[in-house]
Amino acid sequence: MEDKFYDSLAGLLSIKSVAVDSDKEGAPFGDGCREALDYMLGLCDSFGFRTKKIGGGLMGYAEIGEGDEIIGILAHLDVVPEGSGWEYPCFGLTRATVDGEKRVYGRGVSDDKGPAMMCVYAMKELLDSGVKLNRRIRILFGLTEERGEWYDMNYYREHEELPTFGITPDASFPAVYGEKGILILKLSMPLEGSGVETVAGGTAHNMVPDHCEAVVGGKRFEATGKSAHGSLPQKGVNAVLKLFSEIGKTAPGKLSGFITEKFGETCDGSLIGCAMSDEQSGVLTLNFGVIEVVGENIEMTIDIRYPVTKKGSDVAAIIAKKCEPYGVSVKVDEDKAPVYMDKNGPLIRALMDVYREETGDAREAFVMGGGTYARAMKGIVAFGPLFPDSPETEHQKNEYMLESDIERARRIYSKALRHMLEIK
Repeated sequence: MEDKFYDSLAGLLSIKSVAVDSDKEGAPFGDGCREALDYMLGLCDSFGFRTKKIGGGLMGYAEIGEGDEIIGILAHLDVVPEGSGWEYPCFGLTRATVDGEKRVYGRGVSDDKGPAMMCVYAMKELLDSGVKLNRRIRILFGLTEERGEWYDMNYYREHEELPTFGITPDASFPAVYGEKGILILKLSMPLEGSGVETVAGGTAHNMVPDHCEAVVGGKRFEATGKSAHGSLPQKGVNAVLKLFSEIGKTAPGKLSGFITEKFGETCDGSLIGCAMSDEQSGVLTLNFGVIEVVGENIEMTIDIRYPVTKKGSDVAAIIAKKCEPYGVSVKVDEDKAPVYMDKNGPLIRALMDVYREETGDAREAFVMGGGTYARAMKGIVAFGPLFPDSPETEHQKNEYMLESDIERARRIYSKALRHMLEIK
């Protein structure tokens, strides 16, 4: 099945499924997302699964098995924009050996097209095995997870059967029993009087921007950083903050003063007054994700992951008060409450048993800063595909997974489905 798996994955990775607003019938998130959904539903049809497209193309699902209960697998087929600096084709699959490692490159290979394909093949293997499927196993294919506007899952929740329990293969191993709150804020400053003529940096709130440029007093400034997932800004180098640190030294102005004084080159919220932590989930993180000129204003988007015992409204109020003296308005664009489950419950225990059997790793389930579809429905746990020692390349240029990690994750997903069938 290995060659078939990679052939199937290559077809999916070749589709540029960055979600966009569209009024085209059957493609509410653009032609790329529609094509990716049709591709996966067609593949599942060919495997003998039952499939359904939902909400005029908002999403779809495929299922096997019988019974009243549903084991859900919540995956997404949309991807973040490509960014810049790729050494391999962004939209396609490249298998290459680098530094002695066999790697598989392509946007979405780890987030989340690769894991979605792993789970489809695990379902196929289970169906072909003849094992009695006393529950239905349903994989949901979302199309707007990366944008944070989960019209797909919201529609599903209102119109379709909900899973009894399940997983989303969109994080790390071992199991994730909690996710920090996600607060997206839009900050706005008038362009006039800001001290810059133009400025542009970043492509998405949940990516550390790897490029930023601005024109100040007729002079062009430019900075290059290192991209990383917005939930782990400490693993990247923020090009926006780097650029304004330099501008603040040589051509200071209102905007540069605001950014350097309230963000600097930090990612913990300390300069803007919202540094906080708790025992369960650790420290707050802040990613300055996007800056751009929109009409007569400079718009800034920041992505904050706050501890599970805190409130997003409190964080937003602190930041709004700190921004007021600079003439910067603050709007809450999104506030997703934390997810926190029983780490000793039957689902977590079953998943941890599988992980430990396959890896011999005794570490515990954990709480993370990333946001997944586990927030969309009750009883869903983030589970894989990355291992604790895996390279974290999602949302970055040259996104890749090690072939050995792909094969190990596939085995874990296959075993996990069997274990979930046995949960009492």
